[in-house]
Amino acid sequence: MARVRFEDTAQGIDRAVNRVFDAFGGAGALLKSSGDVFLKVNGIDSKPHVYTSPEVVSAAARYFKAGGAHNVYVMENSTQGNFTRLVFEVTGMRRMCEETGAIPVYLDETAEMPLYLEKLQSFIAIPDFIHEHLVRNRDRNLYISVPKLKSHSMTTVTLGIKNQFGLVHQKSRIPDHNFRLHQKIADIYAAIRPDFTLIDGQEATNYGHYPALAQERTCVVPLNLIIGGDDPLAVDVACAKLLGFGIDEVEHLRCAAAYGFGEQDFDRIEIENRDLFEARKQHFSWDLLEKYPEGVRILRGKTMCCREGCRRNTEAVLEVFGQDFAGRGGFTILMGKGIDPAEVAAVTGRVHIAGDCAMAEWYHALRQRLGRRNVTVSPGCNNLAKTIDALGTMMKIPAIRLSPLNPLKSLALLLEAHLHGTRANITNVFRV
Repeated sequence: MARVRFEDTAQGIDRAVNRVFDAFGGAGALLKSSGDVFLKVNGIDSKPHVYTSPEVVSAAARYFKAGGAHNVYVMENSTQGNFTRLVFEVTGMRRMCEETGAIPVYLDETAEMPLYLEKLQSFIAIPDFIHEHLVRNRDRNLYISVPKLKSHSMTTVTLGIKNQFGLVHQKSRIPDHNFRLHQKIADIYAAIRPDFTLIDGQEATNYGHYPALAQERTCVVPLNLIIGGDDPLAVDVACAKLLGFGIDEVEHLRCAAAYGFGEQDFDRIEIENRDLFEARKQHFSWDLLEKYPEGVRILRGKTMCCREGCRRNTEAVLEVFGQDFAGRGGFTILMGKGIDPAEVAAVTGRVHIAGDCAMAEWYHALRQRLGRRNVTVSPGCNNLAKTIDALGTMMKIPAIRLSPLNPLKSLALLLEAHLHGTRANITNVFRV
């Protein structure tokens, strides 16, 4: 049987992390011939409650350093509209690396290599760093996925397998960020599988993966857990169950299970310290709270209004901008195919068109009728940088407000990222 271990953090994060690794033989059993360890954290953004705790990563880094590891790499490629160097600075991940001797790897600052996705039958661009260490020399290196425990408005949950989406260069994430997203995640898992998953379950996020701070009490649930195992699929299945979801509700896990890499049957997974699992089980919702600003009208198409793409990406930004930045309404959003023409004909004022499907049907007509300045677009299935720019402009939120750092510090980090060749799909930082 696959094993998944649950540990309480009441006596410290280090103790919990150490006990999880010890249960699987410790550093001596887990390290491979190179002696190098690659920790893929969840650092999509620097907003509270969305990233892996640096304390958990620090505990893992120090554990393997003490166990004889040669190098410990901490790597991420943040979400679109952002760049990893900034995220690591704000969250304390860079400082943690400095203190532990771990090596930060900003994957957006690396060159591209193609990776073929078997069932999607298409190529994606991954960092050459990942290709070198986790594809070409996969058998020599220990690779650990270190995600945060979260529900997700597009994929139900985001755990160890979904965490690997950060191995993809940002602009290569835009295609297929629709109903095909689940297979894309599974194909990445089939091509690059972690040796171990260590989940930061000190808290879990309800109602999606990117909660507005105004809804913190509703969306953030303390669980005080560290969870891990050497079967990534089994760990995800167990943690999805912890949040109240069976594998039948998590399509990317079903797609991953079809490859046969890992245990998908919860009844065949041995839960170690099951009392913790039973005592802290939740009944979460993956969906958004849908607390949008007044005066925003959303016209959704009858088809191809994919929650995995233009719908929930746009609406998640809308929710956060309204709740946390006092963003204003007074505009219309179109998304998907087959929007009622009569509803579109009644649209006046400013309009944002999310995604290629709605753009193909309405962009030219609306631009001609309303004027170029009143129509913004987000091409593709999830061009998050364009979405942030468009909604930020509509809602009167200057780009510089999105970073908690001093503006000059943020710009200095961006310049440094550009000097190192960042490929991040960032927002227009000079937008006002």
